[in-house]
Amino acid sequence: MAKPNPKGPTRTVDIFCAKCKTQLFKYRKGGKGALVKCFKERIVDDYTKTACVCPNCNITFARDCLVRGTPAFKMIGGKVTMK
Repeated sequence: MAKPNPKGPTRTVDIFCAKCKTQLFKYRKGGKGALVKCFKERIVDDYTKTACVCPNCNITFARDCLVRGTPAFKMIGGKVTMK
């Protein structure tokens, strides 16, 4: 399968915790759909202290995995919002 484009899209979105509204990432997202996964190479700013855990309310919002051979975070449904 094809790897994601390393340069990636130019549009950035802010990703927030759905429970406490703390900002988690600034991410270069492609497309108009829902946020299902975040490729680690596309994360511009990471505001978390430990991977996949909200720094404010300590809930796990994603799982660390490989998608098409590339490291990514798979988002748990309803745990994050984006603007």
